[in-house]
Amino acid sequence: MLILLPPSEKKAAEPGPAITIYTGVLYQGLGWATLGRSGQNRAQKSIAIISAKYGSLTCLDPIEPYKEKIDVAQMRTPITKALDAIEADLIIDCRSSTYQSVWTAPAEKCVEIKVFSKVNGVKKVITHMSKKTRGEVTRLLLLSKLVPTNPQELAEIVSTNFECELFESNGKLPWVLEVIAR
Repeated sequence: MLILLPPSEKKAAEPGPAITIYTGVLYQGLGWATLGRSGQNRAQKSIAIISAKYGSLTCLDPIEPYKEKIDVAQMRTPITKALDAIEADLIIDCRSSTYQSVWTAPAEKCVEIKVFSKVNGVKKVITHMSKKTRGEVTRLLLLSKLVPTNPQELAEIVSTNFECELFESNGKLPWVLEVIAR
């Protein structure tokens, strides 16, 4: 399992592990400090944070705080090399569209997490708070006894806490797991 996360707001003034430098709602939903040792160990092995400045990071990679937008042309090659080298049965993509443009995961084993709200039974796209739900989904996966190895297992785990629906890859585009935010 490989979980791809975008960076988020940075509040730290001092260098530190990447997971503590990024502090936006996605990382609040993930709740690194409260994961416990086994959850943190799983996160270190399975999360790739895609950084505008540093490329592909693990949770504990030391970085300095920064503020810059990703340069897709400059970062595509180093990120592609780093992510292509990782062997994973399943890739869970929690990145925004901007960060998705620096690396295309193999469609057959990638599941993109898309978040919606439901208003009067109708799905509505949400933006900022979708990041929080992606963080909560990531936390759920890190704490799960089962490590998903295919899209169906992923959907089964996520459905224990969220209403969701899985859509199959067409061979060119990835699988999509639509999650309804709580």
